[in-house]
Amino acid sequence: MNRGSAGRALLLAGAASIVLGTSACSLGSPVTPRDPCRTVPTDSGSDSGGRSGSMIEDLALTMSGPIRMPVAPGTTTYTSGFGERWGDQHQGVDLAGPVGTPILAALDGKVVESGPASGFGNWIVVDSIVDGKPVSTVYGHMFDDGLRVRTGQMVKAGDHIADIGNNGVSTGAHLHFEYWEGGRLQGGTAIDPVTVLPEITSGDRAAGDTDHDNPIQLVAATRSTADCSGFGMAGGGELAFGAVPAEFEPWLRRAGSVCPEIDSPLLAAQLQQENGFRHGANAPFSPSGAMGPAQFMPGTWATWGKDYDGDGTADANSIGDAVMSQAHFMCALYQEVSSVPGDPIELTLAAYNAGGGAVQQYGGIPPYSETQNYVAKITAARATFANPNSQGRFIPNAAGGSGQVVSAAREYLGTPYVWGGGGANGPSSGGFDCSGLTSYAVHAASAGTVSLPRASEEQWHVGVEVPIDRAQPGDLVFGGWGPNGPGHVGIYAGGGQMVHAPTTGDVVKEAPLQAGMKARRVM
Repeated sequence: MNRGSAGRALLLAGAASIVLGTSACSLGSPVTPRDPCRTVPTDSGSDSGGRSGSMIEDLALTMSGPIRMPVAPGTTTYTSGFGERWGDQHQGVDLAGPVGTPILAALDGKVVESGPASGFGNWIVVDSIVDGKPVSTVYGHMFDDGLRVRTGQMVKAGDHIADIGNNGVSTGAHLHFEYWEGGRLQGGTAIDPVTVLPEITSGDRAAGDTDHDNPIQLVAATRSTADCSGFGMAGGGELAFGAVPAEFEPWLRRAGSVCPEIDSPLLAAQLQQENGFRHGANAPFSPSGAMGPAQFMPGTWATWGKDYDGDGTADANSIGDAVMSQAHFMCALYQEVSSVPGDPIELTLAAYNAGGGAVQQYGGIPPYSETQNYVAKITAARATFANPNSQGRFIPNAAGGSGQVVSAAREYLGTPYVWGGGGANGPSSGGFDCSGLTSYAVHAASAGTVSLPRASEEQWHVGVEVPIDRAQPGDLVFGGWGPNGPGHVGIYAGGGQMVHAPTTGDVVKEAPLQAGMKARRVM
């Protein structure tokens, strides 16, 4: 990473600085009076996977230069545009080319995602500042070996960041390219890339040869309230908005940038289990003496506890100090147990609870009921804190298929249950109810050719009933029977499991079938 470039501002004569306000990103928690996005001191420690160890420098994004084509001239063919396609919204454009064709960064910025994503196979998301506003560009369908940048890396327009692939839900080798105003992971707005790059449709103009360059490049502030919702922060967009107490949210977003293996939803689930987000002088201690929201033992805190909130004291009951120390400790434990067979996240959680030595001694999760329950509860809760926007998105293939109903629904695991929420176009009012989820998943998987009625009782009359023991992935499963029919509906996922939105206070989850359920095949 070129840290110097992250902190520089390009000053032009007579150009004033632009300070991004809360309107820059429409979603996210309000800025707290003591804004930790502005007060976190420099941490010069190194990371384990390419993310910057400097808290202040992680906040810095300078104004991007002119936008460039995401491919070299003459290497691709424009094959699909922005807008409705197969009954759904195609939120970008497709540029077809041979596997291995170089993909170039369209803007200067920071790579905030580089890896697997629903529908894309793999994706890269680059956050940039354009005319003083947050913009994300998205690049999709690369194979694993076609990713050439890491999360947390700074890139310049024209840098070779990836190679064209045919991964995920893809019908041929191509680059899927998106342009989002307000931030992709922040729930911004996708606009047609052709409006900022008209040459996409012709492919015969030189990269960077545009008629729409801003003649005066004003300077964006190196920090903004947008940072508090994770914009421009490696891993910062992975936490769901409003899923944790407001005073924890900006710190957890920052903590998710410490190393790529330990994300903020995992840390949030861990804080919930450790001490229920309780903090401050009156936060309870455990019987063993563990203290603060992350429940550090005094000896462990003496080694890992640091003053991240800049008040001059390393305090285990301070949110900033505790959360950031928790993240650094978890990243170190991940490396410590990396040679032990098993799921690395589960092993890291076990090490946090029982000690890395115990994990090494037993060659896995120790046979302690407390540790085993600790690991199980946190891994199960992790999805409830995850931002669905950070998981990619479901893109149906042209043929549709009932199995894709499951894929479409799984994209929203962890999304809150909202009575009356959701429908064919996705979640509404922040979530789904049971029939809203099935309406969306069937509509998306069928490429818009199958639209279900809104209520579960009405959905029961679509398609044909099949014996429950012959249900296939993508069939609908109904339960909660009453005089008017089924009061609940889910999507059969195979192996006696279903994806469903259970009830108020819960989230979309994968769970065992309920007793007395019946199945119908609607595709």
